[in-house]
Amino acid sequence: QVLLNESGGGWVQTGGSLRLSCVASGYTFDAMGWFRQAPGKERELVAAIGWTSGSTMYADSVAGRFLISKDNAANTIWMQMNNLQPADTAVYYCNAAPGIQLMGRGSWGQGTQVTVSS
Repeated sequence: QVLLNESGGGWVQTGGSLRLSCVASGYTFDAMGWFRQAPGKERELVAAIGWTSGSTMYADSVAGRFLISKDNAANTIWMQMNNLQPADTAVYYCNAAPGIQLMGRGSWGQGTQVTVSS
């Protein structure tokens, strides 16, 4: 099992920025990424990155505003979130998966709250 430690959530006004971090330890994995879940909504994939390939994928709702990156040596991913909107308010979860096409499987972090006020 991969252990994931998230940080970086918080409160920000519309148009502001936040940076989420997720440090992994334990077993190996082939992709990492971020999901989010807003109250009353299903958990959705926000962004993911292939651990070896470096390939990335983004939800349409965040493309051009969010940027996912990684440091293999530090077993860490970040997600820079810019031009945040109230619709981005959610609990954000880090996920370590067997592959970028298999996001949602594998291990999960505890979640970090992001709140964007209008």
